[in-house]
Formats: sequence, C-alpha cells, structure tokens
Amino acid sequence: MSGYQSRSGVGNGSQSGSVYGVISTLDDPSAVPSDFARCAVAEPSESELSVFLTWRTIHKKMEQKYCSALKNRSLIVDLLAIFFGIGTWLGVNGTFIQLPLLVDEAPEGWSLPSYLSVMVQIGNLGPLLYTAIQKYSPRKLNDGWTIHGVLLVGAISCLLTAFFYNRTAQVNGVDHSVALLVLTIFTALNACTSSVLFMPYMGRFKEQYMVTYFIGEGLSGLLPSVTALIQGIGETSQCVLVNVTESGEEIFEQQKVPPHFDTKVFFLILFGLMVLSYIGYTLLNALPLARTEYAKVTVSEGNKYVYGEADTQSPAQKLTRGQYTYLLLLIGAISLFSNGMFGSIQSYSSAPYGSRAYHLAATLSVIANPVACFMAMFLHFTSLRLITVLSIIAALLTSYVFTTAALSPYPPFYDHSFGAVLVVAAWTLLVGIVSYTKLGITTVMRAQGGQSLVWVGSITQLGSTIGAVSIFFAINYTNMFQAAEMTC
Repeated sequence: MSGYQSRSGVGNGSQSGSVYGVISTLDDPSAVPSDFARCAVAEPSESELSVFLTWRTIHKKMEQKYCSALKNRSLIVDLLAIFFGIGTWLGVNGTFIQLPLLVDEAPEGWSLPSYLSVMVQIGNLGPLLYTAIQKYSPRKLNDGWTIHGVLLVGAISCLLTAFFYNRTAQVNGVDHSVALLVLTIFTALNACTSSVLFMPYMGRFKEQYMVTYFIGEGLSGLLPSVTALIQGIGETSQCVLVNVTESGEEIFEQQKVPPHFDTKVFFLILFGLMVLSYIGYTLLNALPLARTEYAKVTVSEGNKYVYGEADTQSPAQKLTRGQYTYLLLLIGAISLFSNGMFGSIQSYSSAPYGSRAYHLAATLSVIANPVACFMAMFLHFTSLRLITVLSIIAALLTSYVFTTAALSPYPPFYDHSFGAVLVVAAWTLLVGIVSYTKLGITTVMRAQGGQSLVWVGSITQLGSTIGAVSIFFAINYTNMFQAAEMTC
C-alpha cells in the first residue's frame, strides 16, 4: 500500500502550505522506481518523519511515566509519610539553627555547639540499644509501638526545651546549661534512632513512599530554617555608628538585632511540628487506606523483609556481595561528610565571602534536600553506575568546599562576587546531589529485602558519628580552620 503523510512547512518562514512525501511498504504493488525519482524530497522527508515520530514516542513515554508516578499512589499516604519524616531530625536541626540566640544566654558561649555535638553522639545509644535487643533478645521489640515511644520522646523534649533551655546548674564549680544539654540527648535519641527504625518501617510500604518519607526528612531541616528566618536570626547584627574620632573617622560597631520572637516560641513551634509528625505516623499505622498501600512483603523477626517480584517500580537488581558491601561503605562515607562534617564547616567555607553568601549557602542547601527528594518521584533511578557518577561529582564538590573552609579567612576569590556565587552554588549542588544519591542507594538496598534498611541506617549513623567526632577535634584542637570575622 502507499499513503501520504502531511507535514507543516518549516524553515525560514518563506515556505507555506504542506509538503507531502510518499511512504511506501514492500508489499505496495504500485510502487515503481520512477515514482520515487520524481519526488526528490522523499528520502529526507522519511528521515525527518522518523525523527519526529521517535521524539513523539519518547515524549509519550515520559508523559506516561510522570502520570504513572502520580497515579499509582495515594496522595493521603504520601502526605502522612511526609509528616512522619518531619519527625526525624527536627529537634536536633532546630537546636543548632537556634544557636545564634542560645549562645547569648548560655554560660558556655560559642563553645556550646561543641557540647551539643557530644550530646547528639550520646543519642546514638538509642540505635545501639535497639539493634542489640533485636539481635540478641529472645523477645523482639514491636516496631510500631517503639516508634510511638520514640516520637513521644522527641515531642516532649522539644516542649521541655521551650521552658527550660536557659536553666543552668554548676558542675565542678562551673555553670553549664545542664537542662539544654540533657534535653538535647533525648532529642538526639529520637533523631538517631529514626535511622534504624523509621526507615525500615517505611520498607513495608510500596517503593514510591520511601521517596515521600525522605522529602519529609528533608523538611525536618527546612522548616526550622524557615522558622528561624521569620524569627530574624539571619539578621542578628547591624552596623551602628558609635563614635567619631577627632580626625573625623567614623567608628562603627556590630550590635545585635532583637528577634521577632524568642527561643521559647521557636521550640513551641517545633513541638507543634512534632505533634503533627506523631499524628501522621499514628494515621499511617492505623488507617485501612494506608494498609492498602503496603508492599507485597513478608516481615519476619521484627524487621526482616522479603519482597514480591512485582513490588518495585523497576526490575529488582540482585546485588552481589561485593556490590552490597560497596553501597554500604559508600553511604557510610557519604554520611560521614554530609551528616557529620558539612554543618560544622559551612560557616568556615562561606562566611569569608560575606554574610549574604553565608546565609544564602545555608538556606539554599537546606532547601536542596527536599527538592532533590521531590525530583526523585519523577526521575527515579537504581543504576549503580549513576550512583557512582553522582558520588564522584559530590566528592569533587566536597573537595572544593573543604578547600575554601581550610583556607578561611582568605579562600579563593573571597573578595570577588564571583567567589560568593561559586561557593553558594557549590553548597546547593552538593547537598542536592548527596540527598539524591542517598535516596538512590536506599532504594536499591530496600529491594534486597532482609535487614538491608537496618544496615543502611546503622552504617549511616556510624559514618555520621565518626565524621562529627573527627571534625570536632579538627576544629577545636587544631589550627586547620580559622573563622572569618564579619566586620562593618
């Protein structure tokens, strides 16, 4: 048979109307060579048509993929998973974000972050105790009820911090913020235990809900940051003219700008968010609608998972022992830097470029986390090769931000706007890529079943602890990092 395909005229605009090309098949009895000789545009038209049809096919497949990502899920369960994820590191992130105000009242001054870092590491006793009980005790903990307890501990610690954060007591004759430090331990118990408890719990749901859980975990850093910006922490000082010398030289001094609301209100807001997270988990665990979104999975001995073949969004990739070990070591190394070190060196890296660069780097990097997880809803991947490539890019960006931190207060281009743009972009891309890569690794490990997600959580906490302890000693007991003073 033969037919005619119409295409709109394209080019420089001088051509109008339609261009026709003959499309013939091998069984067309009417097709003779002379027909094609008379149509000089036949061959290029066929080539252009195939490109057009190929593009339409790709576009249609992508559209179907995006629609599938939104259709094959319950938006209510998505929302509850986000609420649940918010309750992971909310308290710890909020405490560190509130430091500019806390240090004004704490007797420890700017050494308070060092004490808080130690308290957070004590919080790792939570996952260690949980793992030991699940492994060696004849009676296993019920994950559902344990999560209830952990979230309640996190919520109550935020509530008590609001009222007792400035209470001090003497230890060995020296005043310390005992109430804040003790409450930070309980806040950290909630955060650290979430890595080995919350994430494996989400493994019983379909694969796509792991992504929305990670969006919630990213929001556990973003929401306190937004609250702090509204509070006015980003504008903690301003230059005020305090004197004029006899020679006419003006003397300026940085003075604190009072926040729009105090630390008590800030922690009460965090308490409200923790209550929202608790409600989200309670509904996620009890609603029949949520149970219909469970994966085809068999759970045994508390947290060992065996998934059905049709459960994952992409074909399950059975890892070799070497690949399995590689991914665990990789997420441990990523967590060592991202969870353990980045927060401690960010001020050294970006502050030399000015207060605006510092606040932009801090804010945009926090936003990059949930944005990267949201993108994973549509750009889903489980390729080990892609994970490796992204890890290499993250390693290069990490080298750059560490270089700027180590060379503080005079890093490259510190006196040029180009340097400020570069360091802000580096921090934003770095946190986004790291978040995206960690989610990819978690997705691959989830498909392996067993206690893979527990291993991911445990290695994540181990890497975070090693990183936090290492950078603590590097900052406080070496001259590796020098703070840049923000002057008027």
